[in-house]
Amino acid sequence: MTIKALVWIRDDLRIEYNSALSFATNNFEQVTALYIYDKEKFDNKREAQKWWLSKSLESFKNDLFKFNINLELVQDKELDTLTKIKSKDEISVYWNKIYEPSELKKDEYLIKYFQNNKINFRIFKGNNLLEFQKVVKNDGTPFKVFTPFWKNAEQKYLDQVPRNVSKIRKLNKVYKLFNNQINIKQILPEKKWHKKFENYWNPSESEAKKYVIDMIKNKIQSYGVNRDYPGINGTSKISPFLRHGQINVENLWKSCQKVKVKSDGFRKYINELGWREFSHSLINNFPEMLKGNLRKEFDKFPWVNNKVFLSAWKEGQTGYPIVDAGMRELYETGWMHNRIRMVVGSFLVKHLRINWKEGEKYFRNCLFDFNEANNVAQWQWVAGCGADAAPYFRIFNPILQGEKFDKEGLYVKKWVPELSKVPNKFIHKPWEMELKHQEAIKTIIGKDYPKPIVIHEKARASALEAFQSLKKK
Repeated sequence: MTIKALVWIRDDLRIEYNSALSFATNNFEQVTALYIYDKEKFDNKREAQKWWLSKSLESFKNDLFKFNINLELVQDKELDTLTKIKSKDEISVYWNKIYEPSELKKDEYLIKYFQNNKINFRIFKGNNLLEFQKVVKNDGTPFKVFTPFWKNAEQKYLDQVPRNVSKIRKLNKVYKLFNNQINIKQILPEKKWHKKFENYWNPSESEAKKYVIDMIKNKIQSYGVNRDYPGINGTSKISPFLRHGQINVENLWKSCQKVKVKSDGFRKYINELGWREFSHSLINNFPEMLKGNLRKEFDKFPWVNNKVFLSAWKEGQTGYPIVDAGMRELYETGWMHNRIRMVVGSFLVKHLRINWKEGEKYFRNCLFDFNEANNVAQWQWVAGCGADAAPYFRIFNPILQGEKFDKEGLYVKKWVPELSKVPNKFIHKPWEMELKHQEAIKTIIGKDYPKPIVIHEKARASALEAFQSLKKK
């Protein structure tokens, strides 16, 4: 055993229930935490997450310092930094897994490197309920349908011996290993875009715990109903914290189990954790879906390349209020209501017939809770080309979706303020107001707010015709 421990920090920015960090502090007196910032991973790909990461690292650094652990930040390729460690350095390396194919390949490479160079190391279970390899059918093949997957996975999780992760031990002294450190603020996006995020979020482990308490105490019982209504605060909003590991999913699970009355809302929320597990299983068992359609017949789908429509969708200028509200909420806050994610996704791939990959790429850049598994799986679900996907012919009517789930227009009026004076009767179809009424409220459709860029009925017919063309090929 060496005298020094290095804990490689990635998507596990927490003190509590952090296996690698716990093991290191309970077995070593000299412990350093290291975050390796790979600029290419984020630039022009995950701009919003640069803000969340920067703020989270600041908070995590302060939390670690209370235990006399230094968080060091270097800018480099992860493998380049870690393979500079030599046996003579007398450093043991510890880290938690990330269940993405590219990250697991890094683990394989490092295992061989450390073994060949006689460097002590250990990898711990990552931030999932189960290792994806453990959830398979009786014949050993992976699941492609959610319900049987989750029934199997949930039972496996319940049957296993609960994990016990020791608390982190406070050390006697702070140690440093690296000299070429960068300032955390260097991670921030160059655009001023991120400034507004501070109005909505405080990325930290302590804040994550508050969200969990609020969810269990005030939301989970009615979650089954309230989660569909974007105008009310009915969802947990824990996803950005979970994605960055500021809360461990096993701790979140345990918190949910403490609810005395297991209502439909409880079951719906637990199933959301199940979808997260399912998505990770899919991308690891079918990694080809990270770059293309899981259902290969969609490789011949006649997508439309329309940059004007794509820009209107991104900017929340489609003329459909519920769609535009969602896209503006995303850009303003780095988050979007789950029901609305389905609506705006369906609108892009079915009304505009723009390839789901464009939506996946934009969400990746704007969402705080982006992770590879959920984003790809959800977009392919909406597009009808993924596992257990919604059928392509299921096309959300954005007018009816608005009238059903935002009847009073609270959500639309919050994010599309130019429609704030539109009567509720027309809030989801303002173009139907007579011109004299538009003039009376000084909201001219086509001037103050755009006309619909496509007509729902015609767009729906074109989408169905395009889908039918697949069957002829």
